[in-house]
Amino acid sequence: MGYNSKTILMILLMCTASLAGCIGGEDENEETVSICSGDELIIAFEVKEDMDADDLQNPQQIANYLCEKLDMDVSIYNVGSSGLAMEALRFGNADIAMNIDGGPAWVGWNAYGLDVMAADTKSDGRAYYDAHAWVKSGSEIAEAHLDGDDSTDPFSLLAGKTSCHTGWLKSAGMLMPMGYMIGNGYVTVQGDMSDTETLRTTINHYFDGSTGAGNAASIPESGALYSGYDGALECLSSGYGDVAFAKDSTPAGYCANEDATENQEWCLDMSEYVALPKFGSSPSHSIMFNDDVLDDDKETLIKDALVAMNDNEEGLSILNNVLGTEAIIATDTETHLGTYGAALMNIPGISSKYGNAFADGTQTGAIKSTINIAYYLADDSESNAQAQGMADRLEADLGVTVNLYDVSSEGMIIQALRFGNVDIGFLEGGPAWIGWKEYGLSVMAVETTTSDGATHYNASAWALNGSDIANAHLDGDDSTDPFALLAGKTSCHTGWLKSAGMLMPMGYLIKNGYVTPVGDTSDINSLRNTIDTHFDGSTSNGNAASIPDSGALYSGYSGAIECLSSGYGDVAFAKGDDFSTPHKYCDNDDESENEEWCLEMDEYVQLPSFGQSPSHPVMYNPDMLDVYTRNAILNAMLSWGDEMWVEDYPMGNQTYTGCYNVVTHQVADIPSNQCGSEIISEVTSKGYRLVAGNSQNHLGSYSDLLGSIPGLSEYYHSSDKYGISDAESGQQQD
Repeated sequence: MGYNSKTILMILLMCTASLAGCIGGEDENEETVSICSGDELIIAFEVKEDMDADDLQNPQQIANYLCEKLDMDVSIYNVGSSGLAMEALRFGNADIAMNIDGGPAWVGWNAYGLDVMAADTKSDGRAYYDAHAWVKSGSEIAEAHLDGDDSTDPFSLLAGKTSCHTGWLKSAGMLMPMGYMIGNGYVTVQGDMSDTETLRTTINHYFDGSTGAGNAASIPESGALYSGYDGALECLSSGYGDVAFAKDSTPAGYCANEDATENQEWCLDMSEYVALPKFGSSPSHSIMFNDDVLDDDKETLIKDALVAMNDNEEGLSILNNVLGTEAIIATDTETHLGTYGAALMNIPGISSKYGNAFADGTQTGAIKSTINIAYYLADDSESNAQAQGMADRLEADLGVTVNLYDVSSEGMIIQALRFGNVDIGFLEGGPAWIGWKEYGLSVMAVETTTSDGATHYNASAWALNGSDIANAHLDGDDSTDPFALLAGKTSCHTGWLKSAGMLMPMGYLIKNGYVTPVGDTSDINSLRNTIDTHFDGSTSNGNAASIPDSGALYSGYSGAIECLSSGYGDVAFAKGDDFSTPHKYCDNDDESENEEWCLEMDEYVQLPSFGQSPSHPVMYNPDMLDVYTRNAILNAMLSWGDEMWVEDYPMGNQTYTGCYNVVTHQVADIPSNQCGSEIISEVTSKGYRLVAGNSQNHLGSYSDLLGSIPGLSEYYHSSDKYGISDAESGQQQD
């Protein structure tokens, strides 16, 4: 299953408070009632206190029924909780356990290998309901879901929106959506993974309304405004929130009744509600057993008898009265509990959901005992010592063993992550795109490229003011398209296969139908033919496209703008907006620092951005790295950004040498290569700080464009670039 066994055991313990002395032998307080002869069948069931023997809800009715149908000695083993029922199965004190909630059932499965035999059904006949996010038709979130474009991710757009939850720690209204989004890297946990309130902090931080309705997340108390399934949908319908977390049947249940007078007053037309892909399925009550204890033939007899209760009046009556269901269906563990458990596993403080049984109340999922980091180890011993400082610091912060895993290519990092030989790796943008899209790797953190915290720059086309291209952009007429006028012009690229200077503009133009690829689409060299064909100068000065080698005339960002300024080319592909290439070379405060070829700044016109080129990310494999370890690594790395190495630093009446924390104003006496500022200076390309990130937000538009370049993936896989294919066999052997 991939779940951490220690984590599962801890969660089970909290589900089974006060176990000591209760299981392993008969408890004198447990009441076992035998009414038949034959093979023994013991059913673990939580019986309500003071329940009369003739009460219609008494599970003894099930025992009596099965006794008659199976000719077995059937008895009820009265347990105090679902957790204790799991323990009864574990130790062989019961054959089956009935009416088990989803949480304890999942814990029993993963901690002790207990299985689901059957499950009761909900009002619509299913043994589950699906948890969804609901948004309004026409919203950017709905559009991203419905546009048929795999590169637009509706879940990535939820950041900064206002969320509508059904209540605190509700399954479909909170646990499943948040577990899904935390597990898939959309949401970064804010705080202590052992504390349930961390989830509230995380929700309020992520769903702060800054990009949506502007309201705080709605996490209502029971009975308060917007509480329950109807309340969450009303929260969305009224405009307070941007997204409601509820069941698949919620809008229809409140707004699509046959008798329209039964619909809620706040209901919108049903076409206004759009469901995003489901987070998972929340299970109905399970009937569980221990496959190591229960004989296969006996298991089949019991299961068949329970399912057959649906087919006769007596059985139906018992199901209604005792279990509150219309039917029992046969199912299996993975089908019934799989997606629910996958989400539940990622919730911080999940112990509090089921009752914390730990002595100090702080236990949570254990992180990995050994963490491996993919890193280029060089011949330079001083550089390696700096990198080792990162491993030593992480080891000190987390209390586990941390190793540097020597790699010699970006391809090795991807394959090492893919096969679980390392836990995290530092990658460039191109291989990060391949790792995400082709191997399912995810972004954990990203480096900032400026002191202001930038994590991207925009790639843009630049034209000269007064040109037909610039005029088409500036005329305010949507029918004139500057990109359509690039055909036949002369293009100025920064170099061969450069991001802003070639890959991103060409990806955009190909993806949007402005440019038709020429030649073998599996060969990266076809891109050169494509550029030469499209930008042949036939509608301009007749010059061929400028694709300079490194160091040649018009190479680099300055070269591309010089190419445009000199009149050789009609359009230059470079950086735009906050990182504007013309401003860097031609708009310095000291004019003597401007390049000789510069024109006046108003001569340069920027076209709309092609997309964002990302900074270098830290990647991980979500199938291999559990959320507890991931969160621990991330929080440690983020804290390094608050540290700086100081020598003889005056503070108060003393001077200090050590690692100074600018938040706490404490100076730690640790080696310099373990101080945050020194670590980040060594392991990142820019040396500022690391911030939390996720794949879609960081790589989305970049991936969208690179995926349109013919032969690029094949080239990146080849030994000519990153050697991803060559690295596969070596990492499999590890």
